[in-house]
Amino acid sequence: MPAPVSSQLRTLIHQIVPASAGSPSLTRELVDHAQYFLDSYLGGAGQGGDLADLANLMQRHIMQTSSSSTPSLRLNNLLSRLYDQPALSRKHAILSFLYTLSQQSHPTSSRSTITNPPAASTRRNGPSPFNTSLDAPFPSAPNHNHRGTNGLPPRTDPAPGDPGLQSKAALLRAYRLRIGKSQVPLHVLLRDAVYLLQGISGHCVRFVTITTDTMEKEDRVEFVDTPEGSIPPPTRVLLHRLAELGHLHRLITAFLDDRSLSPSVGLVEQSLHHELRFQLTEYHKLIALLESHASRSKAGDDGGGLTLMRMEAWVGEWKLRLRLMSVLVEGSKNAHGGKLISLIHAHTKNGDPFIRDFSTQILEQVSKPFFTSLQAWLFSGSLSDPFGEFFVAPGKRNHGASDPDRPERDAVELEGGGISADEIDADFGGDIHRTWQEKWSFRAEMMPSFLNEAFGRKVYSTGRSLNFIRYNCHDVEWVAKQASDWTSKSLKYSDIAGLEQSIDAAYKVASQRLFEAFFVKYRLIDHLQALKAYLLCGYGDFHDLLMDSLSALLAKPANALYRHTLTTRLLDAIKGSNAQYDPPDVLRRLDARMLEYSHGEIGWDVFTLEYKVEPPIDTVIDPDAINSYLKLFNHLWKMRRVEGSLGAAWGRVTSGSRSVGRVPELQKDWHQVRIVMAEMIHFIRQMHAWCHREIIGAAWKDLVEFAQKQEGDLDALIEAHNKYLNQMVRKVMLHDSKRGHENNLATVRDIFNTILQFMESTDDFWRHTTHEAHIRDRQRDQVRGVHTALSLNARDTPASDETLAGILARTKEYSARFSQQVGNLVILLSSHADLDIRFLAVSLTGFGGFYSSRRDTTRG
Repeated sequence: MPAPVSSQLRTLIHQIVPASAGSPSLTRELVDHAQYFLDSYLGGAGQGGDLADLANLMQRHIMQTSSSSTPSLRLNNLLSRLYDQPALSRKHAILSFLYTLSQQSHPTSSRSTITNPPAASTRRNGPSPFNTSLDAPFPSAPNHNHRGTNGLPPRTDPAPGDPGLQSKAALLRAYRLRIGKSQVPLHVLLRDAVYLLQGISGHCVRFVTITTDTMEKEDRVEFVDTPEGSIPPPTRVLLHRLAELGHLHRLITAFLDDRSLSPSVGLVEQSLHHELRFQLTEYHKLIALLESHASRSKAGDDGGGLTLMRMEAWVGEWKLRLRLMSVLVEGSKNAHGGKLISLIHAHTKNGDPFIRDFSTQILEQVSKPFFTSLQAWLFSGSLSDPFGEFFVAPGKRNHGASDPDRPERDAVELEGGGISADEIDADFGGDIHRTWQEKWSFRAEMMPSFLNEAFGRKVYSTGRSLNFIRYNCHDVEWVAKQASDWTSKSLKYSDIAGLEQSIDAAYKVASQRLFEAFFVKYRLIDHLQALKAYLLCGYGDFHDLLMDSLSALLAKPANALYRHTLTTRLLDAIKGSNAQYDPPDVLRRLDARMLEYSHGEIGWDVFTLEYKVEPPIDTVIDPDAINSYLKLFNHLWKMRRVEGSLGAAWGRVTSGSRSVGRVPELQKDWHQVRIVMAEMIHFIRQMHAWCHREIIGAAWKDLVEFAQKQEGDLDALIEAHNKYLNQMVRKVMLHDSKRGHENNLATVRDIFNTILQFMESTDDFWRHTTHEAHIRDRQRDQVRGVHTALSLNARDTPASDETLAGILARTKEYSARFSQQVGNLVILLSSHADLDIRFLAVSLTGFGGFYSSRRDTTRG
């Protein structure tokens, strides 16, 4: 080395080690040691050589590292400019130096001593993730006896005794031996690192399990002093990082070993276990590959074999995998079924592409049991979920579906022709009409997050529809055909768009078939029309005949009535009206009966019509709906009774005006009676017209429009019928949420009772008037000397004035009460929240405000 360099080295050493200034021997030793480092071979090229070969080698390197032609063109331009520079005498050395630097910045080049770790396979059926042969050695150092493939001049191997040509690693080891600080050999550390990757303690590094203050067990890494030497801090950091994989490996394997013995592990978690074991198998393949390279590195330590740093580079991807697997292991302890799938799906939204892809790969395998259950439920209406992992579950009253043998029974029933109604009745304790509502339940918390709740509800409805068609509508063949048509359709996580399309298609087909069963096979609209005609008093001639034939009978005490008598009168009314043209299936469901009665009630209080429905129609028209129809019938029947009584009395009074004229002193009272009766007729007819035209007619129109559209599922049909029925009950019964549901209705019923009482007093007044007219006619006949067969006798004496006064007093009392009650009702209805009910108040009082003005006049 030139003298100036040695002088500079000596000066530098004196500054760093001041003690060497007074010791020539120490100075000489340190200068020689530094000279060894400066003279060591750094991979540079020798002098001279073919410049064209080196340029070609650089061109090939650029073509391998870049897919664009721009860098190659730029290199040619720079080389041509370099050739034209006469001032540069060592052009080959410059290019060789630059090429060496480029090789060090790209470890994947031909001079690299270790290749990148191959990416793990993401396909189970494809090639192994680590398809490199376990016997394939690391790329060896170039052959120094021949010209290298990079076109650089060869160099000779360093002589064993020549310190100037030793590597830096060898020089550093020699220096440490001289000062007595030996280190653990690399092959020992590599062997321990391989053990650490498997979660096993090694010779120098071992796992120690301790118990924390929170009584939780925790793994820690402990370094053991050995005769081989010490482990420097940087190496310990590397070993710590490698030990993290072993720690994660121990957590995962401990979880798998523990949960594999539990009988409560569901199918989704079993799939997760299988996928985790598969990933661990691939991880063990990598460890085997690293172990084979570690054994080769033990023989020759020339810097070209496996090192801890290279090992960490190889397992870097697997560290991310094991971390994610440990997170899934921890989460699966408190989640199962759809919740576990949602937990894994959340990681597919990660910003790291590797985490996202790996999570998708795991979820594709783990979600297979879920999609198997989904396909069976969506296409055949059968639920096979022995561990309760699906978001559809048997209802509380579905005893049969909770039977573990039920899935096998479902498959047999699908092929063998269905089950009987008795079996369904046994499952539901006789409440077959609750099958649709209570046989299955929807669990939103178990629904995977990649499906929104709207699609989950469609899946739930589709399976229920198919199950209802099979068991309640007994259309097993159609369900079997649907299941076979969808056999080729495979549902999987990787095709969410196709899954949503399949859900929509299956939902529409199942719902349409269910509507056809109700409206075509079971003629639901005919039953609804029959309920409207008979229980809502829509058949005028039928109800008139029935009331005429029953009026005398229903006036008797309730305990004096017999059901067969009522049934006979009912059949007579059917035969004498247009009801006889209704379908026989409708007429056989109509019956007359008496409600439970108490002492003192008469037939009018307990008589009712009933309409019997059978499965599956009772799913829509359930017993609660029938009770609502009966409430409406009782109210409308009493309204019709009052209307009939008023009509009969009005006809009697108007046709008997000549009799009234023969008692002139009573004409004024009869005039007042006719005025009050006209008010009552106006009231009852307005009530009747409003109920049937404004309420029942409008609600029926909406229900028919829904039946024609047939949108939604059976839930939508039930909801439409309940809306139709509730609207009628709420408005016809004049419910008011502010003042109580029965407040307005009680007022109306009091008005009905007042009208009936007024009719009774009017009948008494009519009998008194006709009796008085008869007496006066006989008296005039005797005065004229006319003798008839009916001579005047002792019974034809005039009624006392007290009797007449009592009758007129009752008549005026009921008249005044009626006016007051109607006035109060109008005031209540005028402030009602419902616009239709407020319109009734206007209809009752007239646009001139008759009752309101009368009330104001009375107060004045």
